[in-house]
Amino acid sequence: MANGTDYYQILGVTKNASEAEIKKAYRKLAVQYHPDRNQGSREAEEKFKEIAEAYSVVSDPDKRQIYDRYGKEGLRGAGVQPDFSSVDDILSSFGNIFGDLFGFGFSGRGRGTRGPGRGADLRYDLEISLENAVLGAERELELTHPVHCETCKGTGAKPGTEREACKHCGGTGQLIQNQGFFTMSQTCPICRGQGSMVKEPCPDCQGEGRVERKRTVNLNIPPGVDEGTRMRLSDEGEPGTRGGPPGDLYVFLHLADHELFVRQDNDLHAEMAIDFSQAVLGTTVEVPLIEGTQKMDIPRGSQPGDLLMIRGAGVPRLRGYGRGDLIVHIKVEIPRKLKEPQEKLIREYAELSKVDVAKKRKGFFQRLKT
Repeated sequence: MANGTDYYQILGVTKNASEAEIKKAYRKLAVQYHPDRNQGSREAEEKFKEIAEAYSVVSDPDKRQIYDRYGKEGLRGAGVQPDFSSVDDILSSFGNIFGDLFGFGFSGRGRGTRGPGRGADLRYDLEISLENAVLGAERELELTHPVHCETCKGTGAKPGTEREACKHCGGTGQLIQNQGFFTMSQTCPICRGQGSMVKEPCPDCQGEGRVERKRTVNLNIPPGVDEGTRMRLSDEGEPGTRGGPPGDLYVFLHLADHELFVRQDNDLHAEMAIDFSQAVLGTTVEVPLIEGTQKMDIPRGSQPGDLLMIRGAGVPRLRGYGRGDLIVHIKVEIPRKLKEPQEKLIREYAELSKVDVAKKRKGFFQRLKT
């Protein structure tokens, strides 16, 4: 391990080196001192650990800042002193660097993929009504996805037969390639890393080990959900492979348009149409809510576009207390046709209004003269 030697010197870079320069230097040295290239060399293995320790510090902005100011003692004091006790520790931490370089898993240690695998997560898009979003609901989801084949117990092989070792990879699930000093492994493309093949496939699943089945899942929708709300149902995804755990089911909620209400955060907006006389004289109207109706007073002299509020008649707060409000937008409807008595009254109103308007104009001009 590094014994007081400067980390920048170990990597062969300057103290002001960029992230790209540091990574490039480490990749070059890691390839040079990789144990697969220097088999049996204790010195190369220690050097491999040494450059990994240096890279783990100077490639991390926070650790690098501490090291630049206080050195290795500062790292120990901060409790971030790196310690790679084995080559496997390094490969697990920085293996992606080798993968980027060669396009293969560059471990030389035959990491297979034949162990239990977690099942894939599933997505389900569900459209719900505004009532469901406000009040909550219980819905049944019909899913069609793969499940373990009961006939072959998930092996894919015909009952009474067994899977055979893959001849392409010798049953390892990996293809090992030696290129000079390098040993590189690649997942077997024939058995897809399983290490075995089906000679006589199961008649029910055709060798896949899984079959399509329909099933029903219950979903409890809490009050207050909104467009795009994601709900997770654990272990309701696809089954795992080779005895692995199932994945999860993610349900994405989408709100259908409503004929009366428009939602904005936790508030609901609605339009209330009243006629000319109601706007002038005021009135009491019955306002529809998500739950029933409620009476609301329209003040005298209400104007088109005025907003009235019914508190607590909106959407429940999903992660809090209380509810939003219902905002009522006043719309004054002007009649297109009038009956004769109605028109007579309107004309009388207009004549009276002329007197009032004339008085207002006269007063206005008098104020201008003064």
